Amino acid sequence: MHADLHPAERRSAILRILRRAPVRKQDELVRLLREAGHEATQSSISRDLRELGVLKAGGRYLPPSEDDTRTLDDFDTLRQFVRGVATAGDALTVLRTTIGAAQSVAIAIDKAAWPEVVGTISGDDTIFIATDGASAQATVATRLRTLFRL
Repeated sequence: MHADLHPAERRSAILRILRRAPVRKQDELVRLLREAGHEATQSSISRDLRELGVLKAGGRYLPPSEDDTRTLDDFDTLRQFVRGVATAGDALTVLRTTIGAAQSVAIAIDKAAWPEVVGTISGDDTIFIATDGASAQATVATRLRTLFRL
């Protein structure tokens, strides 16, 4: 095993593993990564899964779609402009940005094409994100908090 100096390489390996076969536990993922030559601890894996936007559903880890992975760079760039997230009712999530940044952030969200998002409306410093109900809203709010480190 070599020293894993590049978290980006480990994260790419995580996505490959999760897309290849179901993984149900973090210790299983740690073992698979080590077999692939990457140093990994449960805490580093936990952090990687959050950064990648991996969700756990049906007892297994679900990687974001490949399109979501490509848009992660967009979200990294926009993170500095996002100030907060809140929910309103069962189907509306409100994302606050710095003045003038809402449209750019909304475009990145639209480009990500998350299945839970029905649509977005952006103003100058606020984005309304419509979902189809409370469950989809919770998924979107969690994803936004993770991506923007809120």
